[in-house]
Amino acid sequence: MTVHPSLQTYIDAWTHSIEAISELVTPLVEGEWNRATSCPGWSVRDVVSHIIGVECEMLGDPRPIHTLPRDLYHVTDELSRYIEVPVDVRRCHTAPEMTSELEYTIIRRSRQLRNESRDPETMIRTALGGAQMTLEKALRLRAFDVWVHEQDLRRALDKPGNLDSPAALVTRDVLLDGLAKVVAKDAGAPPESAVVFDVHGPLEFMRTVRVDADGKGTVSGSPSLGPAATLTLDWETYFLLACGRARPETLADRIKTEGDQGLAQAILREFAITP
Repeated sequence: MTVHPSLQTYIDAWTHSIEAISELVTPLVEGEWNRATSCPGWSVRDVVSHIIGVECEMLGDPRPIHTLPRDLYHVTDELSRYIEVPVDVRRCHTAPEMTSELEYTIIRRSRQLRNESRDPETMIRTALGGAQMTLEKALRLRAFDVWVHEQDLRRALDKPGNLDSPAALVTRDVLLDGLAKVVAKDAGAPPESAVVFDVHGPLEFMRTVRVDADGKGTVSGSPSLGPAATLTLDWETYFLLACGRARPETLADRIKTEGDQGLAQAILREFAITP
């Protein structure tokens, strides 16, 4: 039984990141599990619970039957309520219970992925009650989600790392997929203009968003000689903004903008592409 090469890339990235999470949290003492993260209302324990819950759903496990408290300020709609159930049900779990369940879930999910023989274009129903998507896209998004939560944990625990890991590369590409919409539609860059993003740090890349005469944006790796705006920032700042983990004003000293300042600020205000 052979896993398709395009799937293996995302499986390897997911494996690297979720094993890093296990290594991060295994030595934590009870109090450290309660540290706040940049996810509203969630502690370290809650982030790990979320990861366990999604992977169990991908395994086909039944969802827990649980009634949420009414005073969770960060639960504001049906999606957040759906996401919160497997998190809240584990809030009373001890550190050994958390690490044991995480380890067991990783073992089960890794076995499932090793035996994955379906075509990448196979349509599957995603976790979190989502619509159907291809198997390849689902695995890509799992690598992305797990890496972003790995970084949430690292910041909460003050243990930076893996900013250039395989899943970081997947995350870069997922975030770049949303960049054209941010510039052309959300920020309203004028037709026949270009905006350059110069990103440095552990992951270095330069991308240009070109807006055509109809206002449609496309992303390319070729530079622009006369961009309307240029934004220079480090990779960590880029993904913190794109994943909604920070507001531009809190990271202003890490962002350099040139050209049309109104457009640059509009782009930064609209930069977050995750819910």
